[in-house]
Amino acid sequence: MASDGSTWPYIDGVPVYTPFIGVMGAAASITLSSWGACYGTAKSGAAISAVGVHKPELVMKSIIPVVMAGIVAIYGLVVSILIITNLKAPPEYTLFVSLLHLGAGVTVGGAGAAAGYAIGIVGDHGVRYNSREGKLFITMILILIFAEVLGLYGLILAVFMYANSTTS
Repeated sequence: MASDGSTWPYIDGVPVYTPFIGVMGAAASITLSSWGACYGTAKSGAAISAVGVHKPELVMKSIIPVVMAGIVAIYGLVVSILIITNLKAPPEYTLFVSLLHLGAGVTVGGAGAAAGYAIGIVGDHGVRYNSREGKLFITMILILIFAEVLGLYGLILAVFMYANSTTS
C-alpha cells in the first residue's frame, strides 16, 4: 500500500492502465484508417490494371481513387500523432482523457475504414465503367468526393474530442 492512501492499481486515484487506453486509441486510429486506405487502393488498383490492358491512355486519369484512398490513412495518422504527443503517466493522464483519446481514435479509424471501403467499391466500378463510357468520369469523381467526406467527418469529430481532452 502506498503512503498516500491509494491502493496498487491506482496512483493518486487514477488507474495505472490509463496510458494503455490512450495508446489503444492511437492504434485504432492508424490501424482502421490504414485498413480502409488499403482496401480502397487494392480494389481501385485492380480495376486500373484491368482497364490499362485495353485502354492505357486512361490509366493516369483513373488513378484518382487510389490517391483519395491514401488520404484516408493520413487522417488516422494525424489523430494518432495528436494522441501520442499528449500521453503522460498517471496521475497526470486521467481516465477521462484516456477515454476521450480512445473515442477519438475509434471515431477517425471507423470513419476511415468506411470511407476507404466506399472509395474502393466506387473506384472499382467507376474506373471500369468509365473505360466504356467516358461521360461517367465526373459522376465517379462526385461520388468519390462524397465517400471521402465520410472520413473527413470522422477526422473533424476526433479533433474536437482531442481538443476537449486538452482543456480538461
